[in-house]
Amino acid sequence: MVWHKSKRILLGVSGGIAAYKSPQLARRLIERGCEVRVAMTRAACEFITPLTMQAVSGHPVHLHFLDAEAESGMGHIELARWAEQVIVAPASADFLARLAHGRAGDLLAAVALATEAEVAVAPAMNRLMWEHAATRENLKTLAARGVRVIGPGAGDQACGETGPGRMSEPEEIAVEIAGDARPLLLDGVDTLITAGPTWEALDPVRGISNRSSGKMGFAMAQAALDFGARVTLVSGPVNLPAPRGARRVDVVSAHEMSEAVMARAPKSQLFIAVAAVADYRPVNVAANKIKKDGGRMRVELEKTPDILAQVAALKSPPFTVGFAAETENALANARKKCMEKGADVIAVNDVAGGAVFGAEENAVTLVYRKNGKTGEEALTKADKYLLAVRILERIAPLRAAS
Repeated sequence: MVWHKSKRILLGVSGGIAAYKSPQLARRLIERGCEVRVAMTRAACEFITPLTMQAVSGHPVHLHFLDAEAESGMGHIELARWAEQVIVAPASADFLARLAHGRAGDLLAAVALATEAEVAVAPAMNRLMWEHAATRENLKTLAARGVRVIGPGAGDQACGETGPGRMSEPEEIAVEIAGDARPLLLDGVDTLITAGPTWEALDPVRGISNRSSGKMGFAMAQAALDFGARVTLVSGPVNLPAPRGARRVDVVSAHEMSEAVMARAPKSQLFIAVAAVADYRPVNVAANKIKKDGGRMRVELEKTPDILAQVAALKSPPFTVGFAAETENALANARKKCMEKGADVIAVNDVAGGAVFGAEENAVTLVYRKNGKTGEEALTKADKYLLAVRILERIAPLRAAS
């Protein structure tokens, strides 16, 4: 299955009878979690109304350079910067010619020229126009510049002829742009996820913490939601917005996180411990800021609760997944943790050098426990959301079989 991170997509609509498929394409993209904005040429408005595209996309349609509403809120350069993907569907022979020759006479063509995002086109035209040498040369030019051409298909055409030139179906284009429709592998599964660091106070100002940004845990929460799960996200102190639809519980210390988790774990079906919980905390917390006095200060530490082991030890535990950050002997340590803590799966990553912290990408090896033995699978570096999807694709069938 092909997966893509949810994208900000500009859907361009040029003139042609195939424009009737554009609302369906917008809906298919939105179903895949994409945010869709629409730009239409004047000719496109002869086949389908901007109001229809606005109703489907939920945003005003961009029509001309000087639109009073759409252009004032997002100029064509800002629109080009906003888009992570541009798809023109249908792309008429005229639009392909203008794009190939760099003509920016309308807003859609200008955005396609001004964006750094990938541009894709779904051609739609009469079969003779499609087969004409000029069209073939324009497509060759566009392909050489990195423009992706999707389709066209072949079949009956509005002009009464039969042959190549039909715009690809909306579902086919959506799969090309945003991946297959998402199966609800965790449909209705009560999922509890921890994320971020914890902060163990030394005094009102200082404390013991770590470099976790929370991005991996929040990506896991978003991916679980996209798979249909009911998600509760217990987060340490991070500056990230909670995924829409997740129930968020904010905590600070390992003790607070333990209490929040143990209050919810018995009713959960899946527990994913992504948070980087401090292993130790100060025994004594000063009431006031500790002043610098002398050359050294001794701090006595005690262990914090082992949340993963606590959940795995419940009488009827949820399927339990832990994350482990290691700087040496990563796999050996992960196998040991998996068996000793009673976790079903440990996702381990090598953080030597600190490159993972705050980064947009990550790579892990899944170590799983079965019949008293451990197995493993390496997942290569990917965007943290995409990696979260891959992890859940492996976890879901293991949980269902447990």
